[in-house]
Amino acid sequence: MRRLLAPALISALLASPAVAATCGNTSAGFDAWKQAFSAEAKRAGVRKAGLQALANAQYASRTISADRNQKSFKYSLEKFMQVRGSSTIVAQGRKRKARNPDFYAALERKYGVPAGVLIAIHGMETAFGNYMGDSQVVSAIVTLTYDCRRSDFFRPHALGALKLVDQGAITPATLGAKHGELGHTQFLPGNALQYGQDWDGNGRVDFYNMGDALASTANYLRQKGWKPGKGYQPGEPNYPVLKQWNAATVYQQSLAIMGRQIDG
Repeated sequence: MRRLLAPALISALLASPAVAATCGNTSAGFDAWKQAFSAEAKRAGVRKAGLQALANAQYASRTISADRNQKSFKYSLEKFMQVRGSSTIVAQGRKRKARNPDFYAALERKYGVPAGVLIAIHGMETAFGNYMGDSQVVSAIVTLTYDCRRSDFFRPHALGALKLVDQGAITPATLGAKHGELGHTQFLPGNALQYGQDWDGNGRVDFYNMGDALASTANYLRQKGWKPGKGYQPGEPNYPVLKQWNAATVYQQSLAIMGRQIDG
């Protein structure tokens, strides 16, 4: 005999929030998690192309291995700068600024961020665009969202990546860093979606175009509190803003040092 549910119980069930996708620490539950996360993504506004990219995402074992074995931020400042090749970044950065002064001056006029900081970030992140990564952005960021270690941190970036697919800004095959960062300055996808700038005015934001990428980087820093015309060395108003780009203290210190050396 079928039993009818009481109206109050029906109302309670309908009002219940959707069950969140359950994270995991191995590949075993990845496909089931993607199905649950797909419903969350759809509620967040992800459309057909983004949802298809999610369905096709592969568990990124290399990304998980890299996430478990980060070492460079544990170095001393001196060792960190040596490993990152700071002397080469500064030398090449000065030449880049001298070759294209109008471009960097225009960025500073619009966003207030001096060339040295942007060039230092560009050099630190991708050796001035020479190496932008070999991992599929969507699979990497979706895997990190599934992984229990930092699910909440990566969730908005997974949604951002799927929306970037919807917009045509990236594809499921787009390559970036092992943590899903993309383009010349390695934006996390959620930040790319929020702070991207179409510097060349062609109607789309392309983080693999240097102008768009550096304008987006400058915009990000400005929106995070950068004060035009103020200093960015320790104790100066803009020094804390550098930490918004990367939370590691040695990274923040290195940017300040290299930026000053490039700007002269």
